Amino acid sequence: MSVDLAAPMPFPRVKPVSPTTALRVRQAREKLMSRSGTRPEFNYELLAIFVRSELTASLAIPLLAVVVAVGLLPWAPVDKLLFWLATVFISKGILILLCRKFQALSRKQADCELWRRYLAAAEFLYGTTWAAVAFIDFAPADQRSAFFFVFAAIMVVVAMRTMFASTVMRILYAGTIPMTTALVLRFALAEQPFYWAMAAVAIGIHVYLIFLASGLHSTVLAMLEYRAEKDALVGELEQAKAVSDEARRRAEAANLAKSKFLANMSHELRTPLNAILGFSEMMRDEILGPMQNPTYKSYAQDIHHSGEHLLNLINQILDLSRIEAGRYELAEEPVMLADVMDDCQRLLSLRAESKGLKVIENFKETMPRLWSEKRAVRQICLNLLSNAIKFTPPGGTITLTVGMSRKGEQFLSVKDSGPGIPESEIPRVMSPFGQGSLASASNEGGSGLGLPIVKGLVELHGGRLDLKSRLRHGTELKITFPLSRVMQPTPRLAIPVTVAAPVAPAAVLRVSNG
Repeated sequence: MSVDLAAPMPFPRVKPVSPTTALRVRQAREKLMSRSGTRPEFNYELLAIFVRSELTASLAIPLLAVVVAVGLLPWAPVDKLLFWLATVFISKGILILLCRKFQALSRKQADCELWRRYLAAAEFLYGTTWAAVAFIDFAPADQRSAFFFVFAAIMVVVAMRTMFASTVMRILYAGTIPMTTALVLRFALAEQPFYWAMAAVAIGIHVYLIFLASGLHSTVLAMLEYRAEKDALVGELEQAKAVSDEARRRAEAANLAKSKFLANMSHELRTPLNAILGFSEMMRDEILGPMQNPTYKSYAQDIHHSGEHLLNLINQILDLSRIEAGRYELAEEPVMLADVMDDCQRLLSLRAESKGLKVIENFKETMPRLWSEKRAVRQICLNLLSNAIKFTPPGGTITLTVGMSRKGEQFLSVKDSGPGIPESEIPRVMSPFGQGSLASASNEGGSGLGLPIVKGLVELHGGRLDLKSRLRHGTELKITFPLSRVMQPTPRLAIPVTVAAPVAPAAVLRVSNG
């Protein structure tokens, strides 16, 4: 067995990593590289929360120190209490000064690891000064009461420092452990079981408070993570909105350019088309004299039909572009829907008769008028009838229906017995320039703009277009106009009849002479 070392070694395909997995891997890597065990962007937030809490309650614990010093006056010397109180104020001032300096820095300027050390050192100094109160010499007469008072005061301070420093566990340990340690040492040196029990209680309370602080720390981290996810989502939304606005601006510019192009091209195309139609009609009708070759007359007829088809296509494109751009303005007036449908049917009756189609009219009489544009309704009826005549095989049937629904809405329907449209092709048929497979196979002419124009005109009137079709069962197109466009008859105003009051006889005027 020989191995070709020159041949390339096949490497296994590596499945691409999803963006979510890549984000989680990056966050895990950042946590491992961070000394605090948290994401680097959260270190500043945690320190900022501690600093804000410390500055907000900057007078609470110093006032408590004053209360403790006053409470210890019956058991301790005044000079030692004042010295202890001065150390507490100085250490608190150092901590407040550091907090204010950190608050003045921006996120980029602050070295979180360095400032965590500074604040932990200041907190340790502050906790040590509070711990010193446990080693003040108390009067032996009522020493147990003094110890119990110091125990209660230090536990309250430990609880408060736990609440303030729970966001940064290193600062919490630096401030609370010296106080609890001093209290335990003082009780252990008392050599009495009662004080040993109090030392055990102090340790238990401290452990319980640390457990609560860990829970608060986890809650704050979860809150920061949720806020970071929210900010990331807001950023993505803003970016998507910017992309959407740019795409909308480009679409509007493209639409404006398309409108200008269509307007210019329609003018440039209609001018020669009018000449083509006019001259071909003159040649076809032999207005200037008979043609010697009859083939030329047939050519003139073909040119005239082609020009009409091209002109109709241009008009349809312009109508569709105006509808899509929202520049089609309706010239509304009262319209009898049945009359418009009947006029369109008579206009296309010759085409239907040439194919041997049977047209059935089912019009409801005495319908109220419809507030709409007559030209648009006429164009809707002509397009629907033209499609029905075009795709219905010879000898087929076309049913025209005009009526009112139970809600009072007016509708018109054109149903044929043609080959039908597959359900999967209906969206394509309703799109501009879209044609079904059966229409392409039967070589039926058309631009694919009739139904999109009908749909646009119907939507301008606030109506809806429903297309129902099955293979070999024909197609039905139903146009429904909303009730708000149905003109209700105005009731006749009752004219009050006034009865003339009887005229009193003229009074006799008597004139006296004198």
